[in-house]
Amino acid sequence: MNTFLKNKGNYKSLRVYKVSKIIYDITYLFTRRFLSARDRTTDQMVQAARSGKQNIVEGSKAATTSMETQLKLTNVAKASLQELLEDYEDYLRVRELAIWDKDSEKALQTRRFCATHLDDAYYREAVKVRSDETVANIAIILIHQADVLLQGLIDRQQSDFLAQGGIREQMSQARRQWRSTHAPASVSEQKQSAQSAQSSRQGSLTLAKSDKEAASTHASVSEQPPSAQSAPSSRQGSLTLAKPTNH
Repeated sequence: MNTFLKNKGNYKSLRVYKVSKIIYDITYLFTRRFLSARDRTTDQMVQAARSGKQNIVEGSKAATTSMETQLKLTNVAKASLQELLEDYEDYLRVRELAIWDKDSEKALQTRRFCATHLDDAYYREAVKVRSDETVANIAIILIHQADVLLQGLIDRQQSDFLAQGGIREQMSQARRQWRSTHAPASVSEQKQSAQSAQSSRQGSLTLAKSDKEAASTHASVSEQPPSAQSAPSSRQGSLTLAKPTNH
């Protein structure tokens, strides 16, 4: 059966989802190691990391019926991770810890590693033994990578919307395609049925007319008086009898 609702929602195969999952795990462990549970920043960072991940999930699931919702949620994920980025940078700055320069050896080495390793279990173990400066900078690098991936995802979603339209357009198109496949056969059958009925009515009218004409002729003959029907014979008989009398 054809359907206009495409099966979407395979978010776990997205690279950006895998990166966002690692960011959440790192943030959860980071706040418990280096921040107080009473610090409001702890909850805010965890919630921002969670929002970055969960909105990718929700946006992917919403794509089946609403590309507009998908775009909005993907952008929310991007914004949430940017908020988290600020928290990590604030943490390092106020404690006079280093924010690695993007061209430094540490940053380059970490970027290369993060670009090819997506095993969240490895990162969970790594953050348990590394310093807060190192863990925060790893998280910052991962957030930058996720930001690039999310922008690429948003661009692709915009292109899909331009090419396919929204759900209402897809529904209308699917309806037109269905009618072009099914409706003509029904119309043809209706026409044939109407033509057959018309021919039947015409045949009935013709037979009725013939029967009426025949009945009318029979009635005309039957209605003539007997004297009118026998008059010619009487006149002929009179002429025959009258001829010998003249001689």
